[in-house]
Amino acid sequence: MPTLRKLPLLIALASLNIALPAQAQEDQDLSLDELVVTGTRSGTPILELAGNTGKISEEEIDLVRPDHITEVINRISGVNIQRGNGQEHLTSIRSPVLTGGAGAGSFLFLEDGIPLRAAGFANVNGLFESNYEQAGGIEVVRGPGSAFYGSNAVHGLVNVLTRAPSLNLERQVDLSVGPHDLYKFKGTVSDTVGRHGYRVSVNGTTDNGYAEDAGYDQQKITLRHDYYGDQDSFKTIFSATNLNQKTAGYVEGFEAYKDGSLSRGNINKERGIDAYRNAKSFRLSTEWERQLNETTSFRLTPYMRHTEMDFLMHFLRGQPIEKNKHTSAGLLSALTHELEGGHTIIVGTDVEYTQGDLSEVQSNPTSGPFVQGVHYDYEVDATVLAPYIHSEWQVLDKTRVTAGVRYEYTKYDYTNNTDSRELGTRYLRPDSGKDTFSNLSPKLGLVQELTENTAAFVNYARGNRAPQTTDLYRAQIRPSLTGSADSESIDSIEVGFRKVGDGLQYEIAAYQMKKKDYFFTDSSSENVPDGKTKHTGIELGVFYPFNSLFDIGANVTFAKHEYDFDKETSNIDKGNYLVTAPRRMGNVRLGWNVTPKSRAELEWVHMSEYYVNDANSEKYEGHDVFNLRASHAVTDSLTLYGRVHNLFDTDYAERADYQITPNNPEGYRYFVGERRGLHVGASYSF
Repeated sequence: MPTLRKLPLLIALASLNIALPAQAQEDQDLSLDELVVTGTRSGTPILELAGNTGKISEEEIDLVRPDHITEVINRISGVNIQRGNGQEHLTSIRSPVLTGGAGAGSFLFLEDGIPLRAAGFANVNGLFESNYEQAGGIEVVRGPGSAFYGSNAVHGLVNVLTRAPSLNLERQVDLSVGPHDLYKFKGTVSDTVGRHGYRVSVNGTTDNGYAEDAGYDQQKITLRHDYYGDQDSFKTIFSATNLNQKTAGYVEGFEAYKDGSLSRGNINKERGIDAYRNAKSFRLSTEWERQLNETTSFRLTPYMRHTEMDFLMHFLRGQPIEKNKHTSAGLLSALTHELEGGHTIIVGTDVEYTQGDLSEVQSNPTSGPFVQGVHYDYEVDATVLAPYIHSEWQVLDKTRVTAGVRYEYTKYDYTNNTDSRELGTRYLRPDSGKDTFSNLSPKLGLVQELTENTAAFVNYARGNRAPQTTDLYRAQIRPSLTGSADSESIDSIEVGFRKVGDGLQYEIAAYQMKKKDYFFTDSSSENVPDGKTKHTGIELGVFYPFNSLFDIGANVTFAKHEYDFDKETSNIDKGNYLVTAPRRMGNVRLGWNVTPKSRAELEWVHMSEYYVNDANSEKYEGHDVFNLRASHAVTDSLTLYGRVHNLFDTDYAERADYQITPNNPEGYRYFVGERRGLHVGASYSF
């Protein structure tokens, strides 16, 4: 399919991440009609984009062959997703790495534009519910989303694009093995017959775990059917995932990740804690697009989703078990009208209704404030109504203005199934009731074409989100709790330049954002309902082919994420860095097209030091890790590939954290980065 064959160039056009093997490069149409879809829910030429969209292409996913989302998405500037144990992760996009309700609610995770979870029921580990291993691309909008996206698109959004059907019959199986009994199977079947195209993709992973007695089994399936009509087109997607995980805890003690006797340990097992996480999800959607006439079209996308998860909260002293689930039905609608002179107006409304529930029960004996029994048991019915308008105006031949606004109304109907408002000194269970939130998100951008291949842009956006239901109804009694959670908002301004086409390609963007009503738990485990923060940074993406054999891609971030208020009881001073907010991040890749059928890549991952407590008195020193990967097409049907993770066997931490407890008086704790390991695999088409 011609459109698919152009996808590799989107890396240079958007996130500027990778070059392709020589034979693939020769086949590319290097025209400027390359598109990204997330900004407007339809194809937009990158040079007309006000703002930024980082892109991982289908070809790059196939080169990296990720076993975890961090291995591929962190190649985009401004993105720092830290790996926890198993498939768990915490996210940073133009932000510190956020946890809890802030981590769940500040980022919008999508599949072909459909949120993976309902806005108030987000999962901090949400990306493991997407089939990123077999995606047709991953797009990341850094900073608040456009008027098309509302709650949770505060610091950014991730849109995992399903892989489109092939034009001809395609059947492929892929098997790989890695350290600690890591085995992965992937299979896909695809074809287009007449006006109907389909793709079936399945994968399964079993991993015995880097830490002792801490592995996982995971299965995913994605079914896609496309119908291509003269006036109507349909895209139907069904996705399902299942995860069964044994979870290891942090390794505790200052620089414990450097101690070989500790780095492979599982503190949960040592303490007799059988930690686990079981999660299931499925989604079904149909996108119907109808061309009414030459200038007007509409798009309707009904969808439904269901998620459920239960896990042992091993990170709390009482180790309660949480069970949560929610079921949603929704509709995305848009009417697009093209005006004379190159202007466009899109109006639409997004509607969603969700039924969810959560329980938290501790069977262990009381330990301090962690009391035995039912902590929480509640239900929430949520309704979201969000009309919006997005417009684009070609005010001059080379000047384009984008303006839009989104209004979002959220209503939570909450039922408390327990019989007490307070339980012990920790648990606060609100009475049954209803809460409503209204948020307005304006957007304004300008794009100035400088030459045929270069453009500059300025973009202002406001992001909003209603509180997570857990922030409202699973509250904790804390001395610092002076009010309940409110809608969080962030104002962002950014300027940037980009160059596409042959030779040197680059994108540079500078931004500043201010956030208020930030609800979070500080490093002293106290709730802060009204925090203010400021975020300033520069992001640079560069791709340069030296010749047909060698190329280099680099994505670098310089940022400062700081508190914009004082709070003496939390050791927070205005100007302090937020926790887990490195000033510098970098991903540099040297590519070598060894033969027309072979490619090798040396990757350097740089993480600067960062503070792990609000007082900025304790920190992680940072790390530099190198990875080597290679792929060789033995025949047209058989491809062999492999990679060496952590080539120089560096001691490092995927995540550093700090929390003083009776069992960990030093406070330091880490998820340890894996030592050097070899992964090999083969892909066969027939």
